[in-house]
Amino acid sequence: MPNSRDVVFVDGVRTPFGRSGPKGLYAETRADDMVVRVIRELIRRNPALPPERVDEVAIAATTQIGDQGLTIGRSAAVLAGLPKSVPGYAIDRMCAGAMTAVTTVAGGIAFGAYDVAIAGGVEHMGRHPMGEGVDPNPRFLSEKLVDPSALVMGMTAENLHDRYPEITKERADAYAVRSQEKAAKAYADGRIQPDLVPTAIRTAEKGWGLAVSDEAPRPDTTLAGLAGLKTPFRPHGHVTAGNSSGINDGATGCIVAASDVAEELGLSARMRLVSYAFAGVDPEVMGVGPIPSTERALRLAGLDVSDIGLFEVNEAFAVQVLAFLDHFGIDEEKVNPWGGAIAFGHPLASSGVRLMTQLARQFGERPDVRYGITTMCVGMGMGGTVIWENIGGNAA
Repeated sequence: MPNSRDVVFVDGVRTPFGRSGPKGLYAETRADDMVVRVIRELIRRNPALPPERVDEVAIAATTQIGDQGLTIGRSAAVLAGLPKSVPGYAIDRMCAGAMTAVTTVAGGIAFGAYDVAIAGGVEHMGRHPMGEGVDPNPRFLSEKLVDPSALVMGMTAENLHDRYPEITKERADAYAVRSQEKAAKAYADGRIQPDLVPTAIRTAEKGWGLAVSDEAPRPDTTLAGLAGLKTPFRPHGHVTAGNSSGINDGATGCIVAASDVAEELGLSARMRLVSYAFAGVDPEVMGVGPIPSTERALRLAGLDVSDIGLFEVNEAFAVQVLAFLDHFGIDEEKVNPWGGAIAFGHPLASSGVRLMTQLARQFGERPDVRYGITTMCVGMGMGGTVIWENIGGNAA
């Protein structure tokens, strides 16, 4: 049996995230073309990587139909001009699709089946709303396997507010404002732009254009403005469009490789994968998923939460992030320092690699931080967590 090898994150990029709908950035842009743009940019940015050395392309999509179907990892690899010898496949774990694409190919690299792989995700929620074409088995409800609210993500967030009454709507709104403020500052400081891929867009009305920045952020968000928003999932509820991630379109991708192969090829590794874990929870409170997955990942790594200097937590809903922080007693200063999905958007299966790309960039600025976490809640009651080590760090 081969010995396990270290796996490193080499580079990550993404398209700007657009708002879904007929007026959104990508309303008339194909999902697979967004993935093609990401793959081509990864190859362009890393000329030391011969395309034929890519051993696998794993691309996630939650709704695998239409332009997100046809085994999108393989079809996008061919469309991107990678050699036909490079295989690919599609993967689905709802919101954690891209995260699972990374951990799956990383397992193959550690085992010795691959040397280098491209992993990422795409979601065109404007063309393919979450749940399009699905036919949930009636036994879920008839046999009371899940609460009816489990199938509506916003209702699961309201359930979290019920479970944690100390997380008030005011706390959730305040967290959302901070996310918008941090994202605006990160943009102003030029921290987000280096990993955005300018992406060609076209509409019948306006013709050709170029997407160069995220469409979703609302830097003028205020507590007063959020206080007056409707609560669509429950009368007099807590969850609003302002303290939740939006409905978005976008694609992400990254290069992961065996540490020794990255060194051989002259690829600059940015962080090392330490451990990862996925966990299941009751689907009706899916937002608590990152708690057990993080506990397991820490245990596998032999680390304590106090060892973690940076957290990239996907902001599906503010209440879900706050529940995670309260459980572990985490200082919010360590969390999403450049903002999160409440500002940038959450194109479901693509978001995991956005977290990783942002963490890798932060590691480059924080040599004092040794370990970081990327984590997210997942529809149908799951959580996913990956622990990374800062290769350029000097923390003992």
